[in-house]
Amino acid sequence: MRTTIFLSILLTASVAAATPTPQDSGHHLVADTLRLTLAETVELAQRQSNDALAARHTLAAAEWSYRYYKANYLPAVSLSSAPTLNRQVSSITQPDGTNVFVRQNQLSTNLALDISQNLALTGGTLFVRSNLYRQDEFEQRTHGYSSVPFSIGYRQSLFGHNSLRWARRTEPLRHSIARKQYAETMELVASRASSYFFMLASAQTNLDIARQNYAVSDTLHRYARRRYERGSITESEMLQLEVSKLSEETNRLNAEAEVEDVMQTLRSYLGIKDDVTLTVEPDTLICGQEVDADKVLELALRNNPDPEQVRLNMLESESALAAAKANRSLKADLYMQFGLSQTGTALREAYSKPLSQQYVSLTLSLPLLDWGRGRGEVRMAQSRLELTQTQSEQAMQDFRQNVLKMVRQYNLQAYRVKIAYRTRQTALRRYEVARWLYLQGRTSLLELNTSISEKDNAQRAFISALQTYWSLHYGLRSLTAEDEI
Repeated sequence: MRTTIFLSILLTASVAAATPTPQDSGHHLVADTLRLTLAETVELAQRQSNDALAARHTLAAAEWSYRYYKANYLPAVSLSSAPTLNRQVSSITQPDGTNVFVRQNQLSTNLALDISQNLALTGGTLFVRSNLYRQDEFEQRTHGYSSVPFSIGYRQSLFGHNSLRWARRTEPLRHSIARKQYAETMELVASRASSYFFMLASAQTNLDIARQNYAVSDTLHRYARRRYERGSITESEMLQLEVSKLSEETNRLNAEAEVEDVMQTLRSYLGIKDDVTLTVEPDTLICGQEVDADKVLELALRNNPDPEQVRLNMLESESALAAAKANRSLKADLYMQFGLSQTGTALREAYSKPLSQQYVSLTLSLPLLDWGRGRGEVRMAQSRLELTQTQSEQAMQDFRQNVLKMVRQYNLQAYRVKIAYRTRQTALRRYEVARWLYLQGRTSLLELNTSISEKDNAQRAFISALQTYWSLHYGLRSLTAEDEI
C-alpha cells in the first residue's frame, strides 16, 4: 500500500509538471531563455522581421512614386546652358550657289530660364521662357548678343491621348492601394508569426508529453518488474511495459530535436540574432465573440486593397483603349510662342527696345494606309477591356464569398477552441483515474495506454485549435485592416 501511494504521488507530480500553467504577460529574458506571448511575438515580427522591413521599403517607394506624380502638376523651373566651341573648316554655300571652305573659330554660349506648367484638363504644357545668347568670332575678334527677355508659349496634342488626365484617376488609386497593401502585409506578417509561434508551442507540447510519458513509463516499468517478481503480472505484460518505456524514450529524443528545429525557424523569422532559447506561452483565453458578417464585408470592401485593385485594372484597360483609338485617328500638334526679342553687339543693346515675336506651328498627321494595324490595336484593347471587366466581376464575387467564408470559419473555430479545452481537461482527468486504477490493479494496461493516448491527443488538438483560431483572426484583420476583429 505504501508503495502504491508513493507511486501515485510521483505520477501526479510528473503530470502536474507537464500541464501548462498560466504565466505572467510580458516577454522577459531569464538567463538565456526568452519567454514570449503571442502578442509579443507578433510585435517583434512586425518590427524587425525581413517581411516587415520589405513591406516598409515597398511603401516608401510607393510614397516617392506618388510624390513624383504630384510634381507633374506643379510648376517646374529650370536653368540651362549649352556652350559650344567650334574650331573647324566648314563648307559655306555662297549666294551664287558655289561653296567656299571657311575656317570657323566660334564660341557660342547661352543661358535659358524656363518655367512650365502641365495642364491636366487639356494635356498640354504652358511655359514662360527667358534666354540670352552670345556668339564670339575669334577670327574677326567680334561678338554679338541675342536675347528673348520674355516669351510665353503653349504646346498641345489636340487629338492625342491625355495621359495627364488619366493619371489623375489612376495614380491616387495606386497610392491608396499601396497603403492598404502595407496594412494587409503587416497583418499577414502577424499571421505568419502566429503560425511559427504555435508550431513551437506544438513542439513544446509534444516535448512535455514525451517527457511526462517517459517518466510515467519508467515508473510503471519499475513497479511492474516488482509485481512480476511476485508473480502478480505476466511476463508479457512486463515486457510490454519495457517496450513502451523504450518507445517513449525515442519519442522524447525526437521531440527535443523538433523543438530545436522549430525554435530556430521562429528565431530567424523574428530577426533575433542572439542564440537564446525561446519559450512560447500560448494564451488559452480567446475573445470568443462572434463577428458580424455584414460588418466585416463592409470593412473589407472599404479597407482591403483588392477592390481598389479591381477598379485600377479597369481604369488602365480603359486608358489603353483610349490611347489605341487616339493613335489610329488624326494627330495634330499645336505649338505657339509669343514674346519679345532683340539683338546687339553689347549686352545693354540686346535688352533695349525689344521687338515682338510670334511663332505658331501646327503639325497634322493622318494615317491613310496601315493595313489594319490601328484597327487591330483598337480591337485588342477593346477585347482586353471586356476580359478585364469579366475578371473584375468574378474577382469581386470571389472576394465577397471568401470574406463570408472566413467569418463563418472564425465564428465556428471559437466554439471548437472551447470544446478542445474541455476535452483536454476531461482527458487529463480520465488519465488520472485510469492511472490510479491501474496502480490498484483494478484495470488493464490497455485501458491505461488508451487514456494516455487520449490525453496526449487532446493536448495536441487544443494547441492545433488555438493555432487555427489565431490564423483566422489575423486573416480577418488582413482583410479589414481593423484591430477590433
